[in-house]
Amino acid sequence: MDKTILLKNASLLTEDAKCVQNQNLYVRDGKILKILDASKDSGEIPAEETIDCSRYYVSPGIANLHAHTAMNIFKGIAEDVTADAWFNEMIWPYESKMTDEDIYTGTLLGIAEMLNNGVTVFADHYFGEEQVLRAVKETGIRGDLAPTLFGASSDFPERMAKVREFITEHREDSDRVAFHMGPHANYTCPGDTLGQIVDAARDMKLPIHLHVSEEDVQVEKAREETGLTPFGILDRAGGFDCPVLVGHGLWIEEEDLKFLKEDTWFAFCPKTYLKLASGKGGFFDYYKSLNFGFGTDGAASSNTLNPVEQARLFALLGKYQDRDSSKYAAEEIWKHLMSGHRAFPFGTGRIAEGAPADLVIWDLYQPDTFPVYSPISAILYSSSSRNVRYTMVGGDFLKYDGKLGIDERELMERAVSLQKALLARGKGKAEIFY
Repeated sequence: MDKTILLKNASLLTEDAKCVQNQNLYVRDGKILKILDASKDSGEIPAEETIDCSRYYVSPGIANLHAHTAMNIFKGIAEDVTADAWFNEMIWPYESKMTDEDIYTGTLLGIAEMLNNGVTVFADHYFGEEQVLRAVKETGIRGDLAPTLFGASSDFPERMAKVREFITEHREDSDRVAFHMGPHANYTCPGDTLGQIVDAARDMKLPIHLHVSEEDVQVEKAREETGLTPFGILDRAGGFDCPVLVGHGLWIEEEDLKFLKEDTWFAFCPKTYLKLASGKGGFFDYYKSLNFGFGTDGAASSNTLNPVEQARLFALLGKYQDRDSSKYAAEEIWKHLMSGHRAFPFGTGRIAEGAPADLVIWDLYQPDTFPVYSPISAILYSSSSRNVRYTMVGGDFLKYDGKLGIDERELMERAVSLQKALLARGKGKAEIFY
């Protein structure tokens, strides 16, 4: 049996943006065992470990709804280029020559960064899924994997069979691992290939995770070729018969709203849209009607894997665009940051007895966040990884007293050698084009 851990005299930041002070929170067997008012705790529950949280705030862990985690190996490799050059001249040519070790180490780098930022669960969309799964299991984070499928690729039938076999083999491996079926996008899954992937998802009772309406040019091209928006193309393929995690959806249009279901979730990644000059899009017009949380995208486009930063940018962009500083209130944004957990099957994102013990312990007694008038605002607008003192997943500390369980120095030294080899190999020939 797991030991009992007591987080003593904590201020709890709940998923609905409440702050409950002076609480004793007990963790055992990977779950929140008991929450008691510290002044009324008689001490009847023995704890093998006690952490004094009298200066700390405890919240649910942070969810990252859209990541290409292995791309941390490409962080900074494609700066100040247009979106088409980013894909066609930089990223896809380099990706065509990636090795298993690149993917594994890049994923470890990304997970280390996420754990430092308090991320306890992430949705990954990438190939090399064996190496991604390996890194997830070794680190203990929760991962929801969508092995990427390109319908336009010459090896699509073989790749499709491999992905089905991989998910079937591993879907019961761990309560910290789940899967989505992962078509890349409508424009890279032409003809009936998107429908084939949707059929496989339906047959395997899996949700779907894909990129939709990320750029206005994608919407324009889809209309020219089919008369439909990317959301319409996904609907025609039967995609909304399954739960769907939409990567981006920045350029959603009013006519797309009719396709969405209760189990349709959006991963909004504003830092990427700013860097790639993606434009305003319709998301800000319709976001109150959407289920959404925040994603980071990959480090080659947004550089950092910190969903809190993405939430911060969303709030600031919204205020700026609407010229109304009273909108996009911190408590509202926090609720979206937390509600993203509902896109996953893990039951995380709650501070409640019986809930999974996926928690962040925040140290806001730091120069960048102090003094604290509103802990939610301090986290949203001022915090960084230095404020994340502990990160807990399933009752296990993956960051403890400011230090990761991962050997960061060894990991970065390994990444340096891979970076040199990657540049020496140079770019390959991409089969897919943006």
